[in-house]
Amino acid sequence: MATIGIIGGSGLDNPDILKNPRDQRITTPYGELPSPVRMGTIGEHTICLIARHGREHTVPPSQVNFRAIIDTLKQLGCTSILSTTAVGSLRQEIGRGDLVVLDQFIDFTRHRVVTFHESFAPHAPVHCPMAEPFDAALRALLNATCEELGIAHHQRGTVVTIEGPRFSTRAESNMFRILGADVINMSVAPECILANEAGIPYASVAMSTDYDCWKTDEAPVTWDDILAIFRQNAQKVTDVLIRAIGKMA
Repeated sequence: MATIGIIGGSGLDNPDILKNPRDQRITTPYGELPSPVRMGTIGEHTICLIARHGREHTVPPSQVNFRAIIDTLKQLGCTSILSTTAVGSLRQEIGRGDLVVLDQFIDFTRHRVVTFHESFAPHAPVHCPMAEPFDAALRALLNATCEELGIAHHQRGTVVTIEGPRFSTRAESNMFRILGADVINMSVAPECILANEAGIPYASVAMSTDYDCWKTDEAPVTWDDILAIFRQNAQKVTDVLIRAIGKMA
């Protein structure tokens, strides 16, 4: 039996996802999370479910305590982390409701703490490799599960993470497309960075909810648009996670 962390948002706090759900508070050197960790099981595995923005979605993207999230999952003994995130599509072929199994990120945040290593003393300098930030085995599992379930998905994708909470300007959206980003969000960095520093394999399945603002033939994204598409498609993400976790050793 493994202990698996899930980091997500709306729809994934449904206690029906987990058997024998209970709440647990964890204290970290980086502060306490806004909501307890929801503990339970899926199949034979222990699941530690964290609402990234708090269960009532009260924490803005730039105020998420990413270090506390990852440290909590490490304290709980998680041997892998699966995250979910809503993203805007920067590519015509990534449609609303499509899932994307991310393989690269571009960090365009500016104000977040992006490392556990505030000082190298008394140890040697620590520079974490980040060439392949998402775990290959977990990504393969997520892609195979999407195939089994017949869910429209993209086997890879580069996400650019912006600070938020505002959305992009059209100039920024077009710049991110030129840089090679496929989708855009406000949460993968530094979450993925910190998971790598903590030595916990990490993968993320993203749901495309909109086209940001680069498409001039439709209105720019709004928060209501994102919520509407997410609610329509949240069950797909849940189904992928439950099936994938059921196949994990």
